[in-house]
Amino acid sequence: MRVLEVVTDVVRVLVPLAVLAAAAPAFAFDPYEIQIYDGSIDARHEVGLEVHMNQPREGSFHLTFEPSFGLTDWWELGAYFQTAGGDYQGVKLRTKFVRALSPEWRLGVNFELSRLPHEGWGGEIRPIVGFENDRFLVAANPIVSFPASFEPGAMAKVKFGWLGVGLEYYAVLTEPREQYLFEAIDLFGIKDVEVNLAVGQGFGAASGQLIFKTILGYTF
Repeated sequence: MRVLEVVTDVVRVLVPLAVLAAAAPAFAFDPYEIQIYDGSIDARHEVGLEVHMNQPREGSFHLTFEPSFGLTDWWELGAYFQTAGGDYQGVKLRTKFVRALSPEWRLGVNFELSRLPHEGWGGEIRPIVGFENDRFLVAANPIVSFPASFEPGAMAKVKFGWLGVGLEYYAVLTEPREQYLFEAIDLFGIKDVEVNLAVGQGFGAASGQLIFKTILGYTF
């Protein structure tokens, strides 16, 4: 089956769920998955695991487990199990489609459905545009979340061999408005391993405080 046909079928399933979710209260900046998707994807029958950790300067420690599985070379399934301060904070299911347009450019979309305590059903549609070569990694995710919210994010990294440094930007442009800028360090070129370390500052009236985050990933 062609990629476009698969994406069309998934959209037909998720759009009605998204419409129902839009009736719930609006969500703010997601404290459990602070990440820009760059278009990377598990290979066919490959299993991955990411561990997301972040700690606001004043707030609970967030720990999220994200297993994933590559159905094909362009279709990946994943899930999130979220905790804050050791307490259960909901689950999310996702499906991601990515196509390489060239050796440098990747284009994709991620669909997500969530069920969170005290908040109910939600979800997101996350377009993915990524560019990567030996020197640069640049990506953008103009996310539309449900309940209705526009949450764009982008990053730009410069590679120095196995080390990368750069900036990550996250925003919620519907009320309450939030914006964050993270200074990040990444490890590249280590087979099957992902490491991302970053410190972020919120700016604007509703953006909160300093946040420290780590993402550790491994592909089996």
